[in-house]
Amino acid sequence: MIGKLLTASRRGVTASLAFAKRMKGIDLLLFFVLMMLKLVMFDRFINVPNMAMNVDDVFTGLGALALVSFWTLWLPLRGRIVALVLLNLLLTGIIYSDLIYFRYFQDLISIPVLTQAGQVSSLGDSIGSLLYAADIWFFVDWLFIVPYAILVLFRRKDKQLSLSFAKQQRWRRIILRFSISLIVFATGLTLVFVPVNIAKRTWAQGLFVGNWWNLSLYNVTGVIGFHGYDIYRYANQHWFDVKTVPPEQIEAAKQWFAERAGQREGLESDAMFGKYAGKNVIMIQAEAFQNFVIGRSVNGVEVTPNINKLLEESVYFSNFYHQTSQGRTSDADLAANISLQPLPTGSVFIRYSHHQFDSLPATLKDNGYSTSVYHAYDGGFWNRNTMYHNMRYDTFYNKKDYTIDEPLGWSLGDDSFFRQSIDKMTKQKQPFYSFLISLSSHHPYALPESYQKLDLGDYKGTMFGDYLQSIHYVDIAFGHMVERLKSEGLWDESILLFYGDHDNSIRDWEPFEKFMGKPLNDLDRLKILKQVPLLVHLPGGDQAGVYDDAGGQIDLMPTILHLLGISTADKYLIGTPLVLDKPLAGKTMVLRNGAYTDGKVFYIPAEDGLPEHSKCLDAASGEPLDRNLCSDGAAAARKELVTSDLVVENDLIKAFRQKE
Repeated sequence: MIGKLLTASRRGVTASLAFAKRMKGIDLLLFFVLMMLKLVMFDRFINVPNMAMNVDDVFTGLGALALVSFWTLWLPLRGRIVALVLLNLLLTGIIYSDLIYFRYFQDLISIPVLTQAGQVSSLGDSIGSLLYAADIWFFVDWLFIVPYAILVLFRRKDKQLSLSFAKQQRWRRIILRFSISLIVFATGLTLVFVPVNIAKRTWAQGLFVGNWWNLSLYNVTGVIGFHGYDIYRYANQHWFDVKTVPPEQIEAAKQWFAERAGQREGLESDAMFGKYAGKNVIMIQAEAFQNFVIGRSVNGVEVTPNINKLLEESVYFSNFYHQTSQGRTSDADLAANISLQPLPTGSVFIRYSHHQFDSLPATLKDNGYSTSVYHAYDGGFWNRNTMYHNMRYDTFYNKKDYTIDEPLGWSLGDDSFFRQSIDKMTKQKQPFYSFLISLSSHHPYALPESYQKLDLGDYKGTMFGDYLQSIHYVDIAFGHMVERLKSEGLWDESILLFYGDHDNSIRDWEPFEKFMGKPLNDLDRLKILKQVPLLVHLPGGDQAGVYDDAGGQIDLMPTILHLLGISTADKYLIGTPLVLDKPLAGKTMVLRNGAYTDGKVFYIPAEDGLPEHSKCLDAASGEPLDRNLCSDGAAAARKELVTSDLVVENDLIKAFRQKE
């Protein structure tokens, strides 16, 4: 029976090869059809507003496929079929990896991201939760083409199908193959570069210079074209065309930071400057802790009862934003402790950990503080060992320094993490700076049944419900931490800050609307995604109240140093203090994609790069305003991002210091 099947399969392969030989190029045509279907599926699955695939995008996709496959025409028929199947496997893997990455990060994979690939192995269940049943359609064709390629590769050569160069003029065959491949290559080049160049001269002008979001490039090049350009960009920057920054750009960047430093220096006459000189500083960066849960209940039970109670005696910023990009938690760390914008691709912690920065721990260390960072995970994750050494922390307590007596999620439960961290903190020389990075509320938020204290009702069994449970657990752990700080005598001797690092990566808006009790407009959704709580408890409950001043994570370092009375006039920071006796007029908060708000307007740039698709909204109601009202602020936001990138990528702080 098996012999008959093998014989039949060999006959089928022989017949198909004979058909392919008669129908010149049908194998390449089938490759194009299958891959275009996958490109269309990818576009539909990511479903970015104003970026639906159109005819031009189809031509660009076909052109990109031609450029990556034209060389297969140089091969004999059997070799070409196997090569096209291998190309299918490779490109499908790239496209699907982009899709999974997009579902978590809302962006595409770039070369700098691959340099931090070690982070992916630790995502575990998070990756599993990003896999959808419909994704199987990306791989259905593999059930047929892979076995076929194996049969083609290992079948005995058929003399009738063999190309006998002795009988047929070999040079004609070679010329024909190369001629056809050149035609395919030239056609692909035209289909890709003509529309791209038209876009660069018109609606996408300037997009390839100072780009801050990969999706904007994808809108022009398509997913395969994006990766081609990304490889070119990386190679050009690091290998072939390594350029020094023109002196005028260096001077302009230095002047920009000097102006920002001047703003902070002017605030040193504020009554809050130095009011808490010599106090300890304890800052907690809470994993995926978003602002929309604060003060809300589910089935009559508060999600964050301990934080809600602490609001009565703390400074609470209700209009505070995370400013992270692809570096996620490490980006929040960068913004909070170095006060610079993250990069559009990759993590500064991994790409530029050897560069010089003006960091919070280094500044406090120079002013007599002992400095420690606490995170119950692997020290090498996000390259923390190297980066924290550069930031001049005295001690980095990581997973090896904790007893895993409450295994939960990625590592140690926050309740035990906070308890063990305070055990170490009480042994520090005062005044001290302690930076704690929590982990229990990490995607995908599943807690054991014994830790689930909320009655979720309809949310039970959903990721949104799991998220609420994890946030509730973190709040309980935080409440225990506050009580412990009081019992240890540290409460009134310390400034305590609590903020979230980034959003929760949940994109199903139905449970959000049910939880918030209202339909959500575009601005509501953006605020839910980008707003995280900022709680600042000052000794004696000073300045307690709710403040709606717009601020972001890059303002944390200047805020802390302002309260301690440590001047930042000589520091290269972007942020400005938030806790002031009188708010700073005209202050704006800039997001990595170029959006900004000053508390009055909220500017949202278009994902596709088209100015006419950008939005200028009333910051309170979300009602559309004249785009001209946001034009100056949008330009200033872009200037901030470009200047920050220039400084980070080119190690300009080191250059600035050398000239001082």
